[in-house]
Formats: sequence, structure tokens, C-alpha cells
Amino acid sequence: MLRIGNHLPSSKGYLAMAKHAEKLGANTFAFFTRNPRGGAAKPIDESDIEKFLSYIKAHDINRLVAHAPYTMNLCSAKPEIRQFGKDMLRDDMQRMEYTPNQYYNFHPGSHTGQGVEVGIEQIADALNEILTPEQHTTVLLETMAGKGSEVGRSFEELREILDRVKLPDKMGVCLDTCHVWEAGYDIVGDLDGVLAQFDRVIGLDKLYAVHLNDSMNSRSAHKDRHQKIGQGHIGLDAIVRVINHPALKTLPFILETPNEDEGYAAEIAMLRAAYSE
Repeated sequence: MLRIGNHLPSSKGYLAMAKHAEKLGANTFAFFTRNPRGGAAKPIDESDIEKFLSYIKAHDINRLVAHAPYTMNLCSAKPEIRQFGKDMLRDDMQRMEYTPNQYYNFHPGSHTGQGVEVGIEQIADALNEILTPEQHTTVLLETMAGKGSEVGRSFEELREILDRVKLPDKMGVCLDTCHVWEAGYDIVGDLDGVLAQFDRVIGLDKLYAVHLNDSMNSRSAHKDRHQKIGQGHIGLDAIVRVINHPALKTLPFILETPNEDEGYAAEIAMLRAAYSE
């Protein structure tokens, strides 16, 4: 079964998101745990959560991929920004326990001039400080395009973070098609080769989700500009190969394309039609 959805606004609550997803034809979805450009989080409504959990079970919606806010940078050169990020991560881990056994994805961060190795060490230190053996959430490092001082522009950088985390069973990776393409990985001409490289460096058993996006830029652009499916440099044929690849097809796919509801519904329907059961 194709698990596909998109980012939904969390401001109206969990149950509203689930109903919104079903209306679009989705059976999974992503949501920001708080304002993506801010720090405050809406209080958890336990009655809403109870209704939400009942609804997603009845409608076969699962494998949700929550997203940390963009302001969370665990490897900034400024200690106060790192602390701000750790405070958000700790709070989000507690909030995620209301929807157990789902995924929490985040951009590893930008080292802001400290160097990649320092950034990797700071990210791993933060994860080691906050993750617990008791948590039910799997935390996913997102593959990045390599813009500026981003950490995670290569499979090797993500592997270095994973190797330093003391609770490896709580960690995984989310592969973003736009990001890996713009980082230089040829998922159009050699998807098998890219996935073989991922398997050698990280292990396909650590790949838990895919952000499914076309790209406004050519390969190796390092700019992170998402495009609608089939309207960019990756193209529809390559995206269809991604969703049907034996190593990927059972994973949740999250659309982050520049769309409104009508466009997301159309992309979901189009990709469902192209999916081989």
C-alpha cells in the first residue's frame, strides 16, 4: 500500500489534521510540532488526542512524520541558540509521546562557521542529552541539499552523527528527494546506485521515511528549492521510480511541494495511479 501525504497545519489540532488528510486522499501526513519559524507550541488537548488516535486507527492513517521547527539548530556557534534548540527538542519528545510510535524529523543544523566536525559533535551531544530509552518516537535526520553551512549534505555526515548517538535504536534517516538531488546524488539516472551507496554508508534499515519533492534546480545546485511533482529537474518518471523501488515503496512518502490543497490532492491521486502494488 502506498503511504502518501503532505504537510498539514497543526494549529487546529490533531483530529482536524487527520480529517484534512483523509479529505486529500492521504493515509499519512506530516505536521510541524510548533510554528516552523518560532518557538512556542500550542498546548496539548488530551481530549483531541484521544479522538485523533481513535480516528486514525479507524481510517488506517499511520506512520506520521512530525517535523521540528526550522529555528531548531543544535550546532549553532551561539550557545544560546543551541540551548534554544535543545529545549525545543526536549519538549517535542515529551509531546510526541501523546502520539506514540511515530517519527520526528529534523534538519541536523548549520555549523555557522565552526566546521562540519564540530557541528556533528554538537548535534550528537544534544541527542545524547535528550533521547531516552523509554521514548516511543524514532528521531530522523533529514538528508540536506548542502546550502551554506548545513550539516547532513552527504550520507557520510549523517553516518557520523548516528555513530555518536548512544541510543541508535531511537534514530533513523528521512531521505528528501529534492535535497539529495541538489546535494549531487543522481536519483534520476542511477537510483539503484544511490540507494546502494546509502546502504553501504548508513544502511537501508535506517531509512524510515521519504520527503517526496521535485527540484527547481539541476543536480548539485545546493540551493534547496522544491518544485511540484513532474515540473522540475527530477521529473515525474524518476519520482515514480522512487515510490515503486523495492527498497522504498513501503515507506511513508511526504509531499513538501509548493501547493495548496487542490494541488496536493491531485499529486496524491496521480502517484497512487502510478504505484505498483
